[in-house]
Amino acid sequence: MPRVHPRHRRRPRTLAALLALLVPLAAHAPRAEGPPARTTTAAASAPRGLRDRAELEAFLDGLMTAQLARQHIAGATVAVVKDSSLVFAKGYGYANVDARTPVDPARTLFRIGSVSKLFTWTAVMQLVEAGRLDLDRDVNTYIDFKIPATYPQPITLRHLLTHTPGFEEDPRDLISDNLADTVPLGRWLATHIPARVRPPGTYASYSNYGTALAGYIVERVSGEPWAQYIERHVLAPLGMTHTTGRQPLPAALADDMSQGYQYRNGGFVPKKFEVILGAAPAGSISATATDMATFMLAHLGDGRLGDRRILGAATAERMHARAFGHDPRLPGFALGFYEQSSHGLRIIGHGGDTQWFHSNLTLIPSEHVGVFVSYNTNTGSEVSFGPFLEAFLDHYYPAPPPPVVLPPDAKARAARVAGVYELNRRAYTTYIRAAGLAGAVTVDAADDGSIVMRSPFGVQRFVPVGPLLYREALGPELVAFADSGGRITHGFLGSVPMEVLDRLAWYDAPRLHQVLLGIAVFVFIATLVAAAGRVVRRRFGTPRPGDELPGRPFVIGLALAYVLFAIVLVALSSNIEAVLLGPATGLKIALVLPVIGVLLTIAAIVMAVRQWRTRAGTTGARLRYDAIVVLALLVAWSLNHWNLLGWRL
Repeated sequence: MPRVHPRHRRRPRTLAALLALLVPLAAHAPRAEGPPARTTTAAASAPRGLRDRAELEAFLDGLMTAQLARQHIAGATVAVVKDSSLVFAKGYGYANVDARTPVDPARTLFRIGSVSKLFTWTAVMQLVEAGRLDLDRDVNTYIDFKIPATYPQPITLRHLLTHTPGFEEDPRDLISDNLADTVPLGRWLATHIPARVRPPGTYASYSNYGTALAGYIVERVSGEPWAQYIERHVLAPLGMTHTTGRQPLPAALADDMSQGYQYRNGGFVPKKFEVILGAAPAGSISATATDMATFMLAHLGDGRLGDRRILGAATAERMHARAFGHDPRLPGFALGFYEQSSHGLRIIGHGGDTQWFHSNLTLIPSEHVGVFVSYNTNTGSEVSFGPFLEAFLDHYYPAPPPPVVLPPDAKARAARVAGVYELNRRAYTTYIRAAGLAGAVTVDAADDGSIVMRSPFGVQRFVPVGPLLYREALGPELVAFADSGGRITHGFLGSVPMEVLDRLAWYDAPRLHQVLLGIAVFVFIATLVAAAGRVVRRRFGTPRPGDELPGRPFVIGLALAYVLFAIVLVALSSNIEAVLLGPATGLKIALVLPVIGVLLTIAAIVMAVRQWRTRAGTTGARLRYDAIVVLALLVAWSLNHWNLLGWRL
């Protein structure tokens, strides 16, 4: 499932991080240390493309050895294919650190996360080719429950394949380390339907649910469980004997599974086998590098490998062709594959991440080249997509960017796109919306007409290269902006075609809410301290004017409710997996506190009116009371904005 953000990536401990599970996380990553983002003119004059196996091995040995050491990765596996054959496959590091078991590219299985989706999409296209599925038919006609008709337009398989069904994000009950948590695919889908938050076909927003739904449609139409269908119609025809989507692993493969690791405190901590709960078609496959090479060869051969075929040539070409995009100048979507185009090449592929495994599959059809890489440690997310692929492309397909001449009105153009943005792959209707409080993407206009983007992906500077189009000053990343009625409404990142940047109104900006809530916690704590002071003065000293202001218990009560809520949220965030994978009992109880706060705020408003009518206390005391009440109203507005007022579960 697609990628997320900040580096140094350790085990997810926040809502925002958990949104990323089973996605090609590293696409969002800033380039880590390693080969320079661009080559010199001399390097650019060298022949493009793979030259020979020995040179390829020398290059990858250097790259992978450096990555494993620098990013503290226990093991990795790589396969490269070209012109209908496997030209390179090698394991690096260890499949089991304690046992010193080396990675074997032909035997060691890695979890490939969302690269699994390509198998599901291949199955869908097989059934389309057979006339049993229609890409443009309402998916409700294929399933035994109903996706709500929120919009007049129905969701189709084409929408699922291009991640444009319009679902919100919901990471709950997606991944676990306990096989007992698994539920049948159909039941999981029927009980986890995400809200539809935009008309289908408008904007892409990566959806694990959408792929799982497509896998269930494969089950319903074929009459075979998804994993069995993949085995019989994709794996067996291609001879992929060391690949499976089953959980737990078949006995014959279990001993060959690489251990997953978390790098922590200078060591590799082994982690349990990750179980994709009800959404197996979106991310449950385990495979070897050589088996993935076979899969790549079949797709590069337009569905054919030797005398074996999994797709007709016309169907494969249809699957690989561009099917959706937000801007014709940026990478978009094929049917299932997404474009990773760069260095003057059209590239398609897919990334995949679980918590501990990080993978990427890349096809360059015009070069008949495919590359697969997978890492078995959480820190592999730092290099699995962007840095690895960019290093490979820089080396074999150097394409230094042309010089940029800033237009005279560059500063005015930059000012138009400056603002605060938020990725549309987020929750809209549930408490998980609060993950957006972690931050947003800001675009600032620089004095020279460039723009500076600050995001969980890092700080990047972009220069204008076309109408509402910018290129990273020292890299290949592109970002385009959409104009609607003279107003910039969206941004599109070239490396992230599966998500969109929504421009936010000033009152939606996370920073505003962070400041507001921070001030509120400080003021509410001060209110409680002041209340304690009044108690002490009444007991041991002389009360001050205004100490006996009517209604003060209400502001003390609301302050206590909100402070307790903040404390509970901090405590819950230390074990966010329990909130997302369990019944969320603690959160449900905690959500009582803001409701109490609102009720006490209403009572405090009534008392504030009475205070001014009766001129109770001093003017200063009444003004301080009113300020707390106004702040409490703003807190209620903010919590409601982030779905933390009431039980939006």
